[in-house]
Amino acid sequence: MPPYSVLMLMELPLQIGTIILATVLAIILLIIIIAILAYSIRIVPEYQRIVKLRLGKFKGIYGPGIVFIIPVIDRPITIDLRVLSIDLSSQRALTKDNVEVTVDAAVYMRVIDASKAVLSVTDYRSATVTLGAAVLRDVIGMVDLDTLLTQREEVAKKIASIIDEHVSPWGVKVTAVAIKDIKLPDTLVRAMAAQAEAERMRRAKVILAQADYEASQMYLKAAETYAKNAISLSLRQLDTLLEVAKEHNLILVVPSSLEVTSLSALAASVFKRSQEGSGTSTQ
Repeated sequence: MPPYSVLMLMELPLQIGTIILATVLAIILLIIIIAILAYSIRIVPEYQRIVKLRLGKFKGIYGPGIVFIIPVIDRPITIDLRVLSIDLSSQRALTKDNVEVTVDAAVYMRVIDASKAVLSVTDYRSATVTLGAAVLRDVIGMVDLDTLLTQREEVAKKIASIIDEHVSPWGVKVTAVAIKDIKLPDTLVRAMAAQAEAERMRRAKVILAQADYEASQMYLKAAETYAKNAISLSLRQLDTLLEVAKEHNLILVVPSSLEVTSLSALAASVFKRSQEGSGTSTQ
């Protein structure tokens, strides 16, 4: 075998190793490039914005669309512009008339300035929750229990306006506050139930008294009519006796005075009607 053939056979493993090493390095480099591109290219939806800090300095607000980020140099902070619902944990407070209540509420808010939400406050959500709880207790302390129960919507609007006034420098807008539940002490609930029951009984008694008064007025008018017309009274008595007899299938024995008076009254009325009828026919 010639000398150059031996040299080629000796260099062949070195060439193969070099090719393999180059291939591995190329694959690693490709992976690094893909990772850098994946980090550098951000697709921002319509409801989000990216606050970019370059070397610690505020660069600007970007989005929606494609945003390019320089690795290591740029720091992107994503801010959601949609309305957020933040629950305030059960807050115990005293009303103006010294009644302890437990209130569950929720704050609806949205970011209107992403730069202020990043640069002005550490965490605008937790800050809004803390502030909302304090304002909720303060406002409850300024109203009495009846106002809190009957004018819940007005109280919620007042709480929302106060919170919004404090968080506006953070680039946050409080759209609404909802009071979900108001829990009262058990003793107060029982007292209110007893008061409501007493009020219902009072109204029922007033209605019954009004009905009795109206009935008495009707009886008075009927008595005046009967006093002016004895025949009407006799007819009413006979109608009553007939109704009693029909209802129980009874034979009634009445005083002779009632019987004579009733019969005479009936005869007089029949004679009067016959006279009126004959006079009408003669004419």
